[in-house]
Amino acid sequence: MPQPAPEAAIALQGVTKRYQEGEVEHTVLASVDLSIPAGSFVVLLGPSGSGKSTLLNLLGGIDVPSAGSVRIGGVELTSLAEPARSLFRRDQIGFVFQAFQLIPTLSVLENVTLPAELAGIPLARVEPLALGLLERVGLVDRAASRPDRLSGGQQQRVAIARALVRQPAVVLADEPTGNLDEQTGERVLELLIELTCRQGRTLVMATHNPAIAVRADRVLEVHDGHVRSRGPVTA
Repeated sequence: MPQPAPEAAIALQGVTKRYQEGEVEHTVLASVDLSIPAGSFVVLLGPSGSGKSTLLNLLGGIDVPSAGSVRIGGVELTSLAEPARSLFRRDQIGFVFQAFQLIPTLSVLENVTLPAELAGIPLARVEPLALGLLERVGLVDRAASRPDRLSGGQQQRVAIARALVRQPAVVLADEPTGNLDEQTGERVLELLIELTCRQGRTLVMATHNPAIAVRADRVLEVHDGHVRSRGPVTA
């Protein structure tokens, strides 16, 4: 008896993104149709300027398409006003960036708890979760340290813990190993996979590194505004 298809965590239909520069209109993404099952690891592979980051911004509700539909967990992002998209993004999506983006004046623990505190969750509730995440990433002993006392790999591990503190269903990562050496990047990548898709979360990662693509369930090649699947799952 055939098994039911996995629930789509992310669904795009006819997504196009254009930017106006003076009298010239640039098409960054053109009529993208895409379905990503929950719990999968998907890599967006392509050179700089190919549209990877634009696609991540659309998935995260940071930007809206010029045309088409973006659904995350059944929620139509394009129908939400900016305040509602911001709340959805805060509650349902985790972000991991190449540049870490930790707040230098806050401790490691304060950086991790911040997204939950901004959502109005009492510190007494979020701190145990944050400490548990820091233990998972091997940095609970550095909870009181400032980010500038950590190595690049350690800072990225803190950023992963911060992205997961709200327990999002979807995690978006933009070149998360780009500022790390190869060995450290591999450790961070394994940790990110372990804490996301192996826990039932969906991980979408933009990269230009083909070595990362071999770890993914699916690879989406982004080139000149078009997205082509070469993984085991077809769009």
